[in-house]
Amino acid sequence: MAADLTDFGNWLAVPSVVCLWLAVLLRAPGALRSPQQRGLWLAVATAAAAMTLNLPDVVSYAMTRGAGYAHTIGLVRNLIGVLSAGAVLYFVAAATRGRRLRLASCAATAAWLTALVALDAAAPGHGTHAMPPVGDPVPSLAYWLVLISAHVIANTVCVALCWRYSRRTESRGLAAGLRLFGLGTALAGLFWLAYLAKALFANTWAMPALPLLMNLHGLLRAAAILVPTLFTLRSTFADTATAWRLWPLWRDLVEAVPHVALNKPRSGRVVELLWPPVPRNLLVYRKVIETRDAILILGEYVRPGALEQARGRAADRGIPEQRRTAAALARVLKDARRAKLAGLPGRPGEAAGLELPAAIQSSNEGGDLADEARFLVDVAEAYASPATTEEVKAP
Repeated sequence: MAADLTDFGNWLAVPSVVCLWLAVLLRAPGALRSPQQRGLWLAVATAAAAMTLNLPDVVSYAMTRGAGYAHTIGLVRNLIGVLSAGAVLYFVAAATRGRRLRLASCAATAAWLTALVALDAAAPGHGTHAMPPVGDPVPSLAYWLVLISAHVIANTVCVALCWRYSRRTESRGLAAGLRLFGLGTALAGLFWLAYLAKALFANTWAMPALPLLMNLHGLLRAAAILVPTLFTLRSTFADTATAWRLWPLWRDLVEAVPHVALNKPRSGRVVELLWPPVPRNLLVYRKVIETRDAILILGEYVRPGALEQARGRAADRGIPEQRRTAAALARVLKDARRAKLAGLPGRPGEAAGLELPAAIQSSNEGGDLADEARFLVDVAEAYASPATTEEVKAP
């Protein structure tokens, strides 16, 4: 059972490292520009480097190159691990905005690194650094106690902070990221506590689980720093879907009132979404604003009472009450667009006679743009429905 646990943990090593490096590369542009995210990104990047040097194949290759090469790889791996622990402390300090804590984290990291190098140099000749199941730690017990203390202190402080702030924040994305990072850090803390038990009490019962703990920690940390990217992708997909559904209504209205469009419409819906004429994060915003402006202008071509009559016809057709206003507005917009394109005279100053739905009115007065977008999507669906088209063609 213990051997199976170790084998499974070792099998996870490569997927864990690959996921860490992918997360590090994907988050690098945004993290390096943000002082608040820089420490977290550095902690994950250094953890990825240390775990890369700890891959079974890398360790085996180092051993075949000789004791000196294996020693260098082991020392570099541990120094990078301490740098990762220091970056975790710096992330904690940056999150709490404590200047003294930031200075303390930098000083502690420098002290740990210096102590490790000094203890390694003072130890008798040795190869790779290891905590063998049987025998004394290599290069020395003092070296391993310094290494373990760095990780245990940093991980304990980080877990406490992640737990506290994940419960306080109102951002779902930030809460998810903090919990994932805290859980991964807790697993790393258990890893180092198992090493502490081995160093002080020769207790080896937890040793078979160590590869699994460390590699699960890597997967959770990778997921933690990818949370903002996943939320951004979800938002992008949602905006793309909204823009796709709005496009037919927007295209027809902009064709009738072209001056409301900031940019000339593309030749097709797919082209519009693949190469938007505005920054992608503003695509839905522009579609909603331009559609609303076109509705306000076409209101000059709507007969008084037409919207209420259309709402009554929607009720007669069995349209649910919550969608009747959208169906009615789609009906009168078709008439108004046809009148505008036919060159019929409008009634300037009478656009207010078109009773705008509450969603558009509230957004026009600084309300929720998302509510207006949802309402306009309903209008677009009703506008494109065959029933609306046939009703407009009817005498």
